[in-house]
Amino acid sequence: QVQVVESGGGLVQAGGSLRLSCTSSTLTLRDYIIAWFRQAPGKEREGVGCIWRNDDIAYIPPSMKGRFTISRNNAENALYLQMNSLKPEDTAMYYCAAGVRSCSQPADFDYWGQGTQVTVSS
Repeated sequence: QVQVVESGGGLVQAGGSLRLSCTSSTLTLRDYIIAWFRQAPGKEREGVGCIWRNDDIAYIPPSMKGRFTISRNNAENALYLQMNSLKPEDTAMYYCAAGVRSCSQPADFDYWGQGTQVTVSS
């Protein structure tokens, strides 16, 4: 049973922007730690950012800080990953995950979406 759903991926040119959404019909997302991960073919799953439950403060890895932001819309039970200045190396499947333990690693998250593909052309 899919608990979270990602949307908003697509094809964009380098330098462009995309906003990914994470929603759920079964989980109240503000009660969970929510993280975004990405995985490119042949590469390990990589954390893109994480936001604590009942909080608006998000952690973005240094390599993506300044380009990626995470925000919540509790009224719509949604989270967003805003990605600006996209690069071809950002091409990957992007996943939203929900958990209650920590932001450390994929194993900390209990609920995963099926992913949304982001492709950045050069």
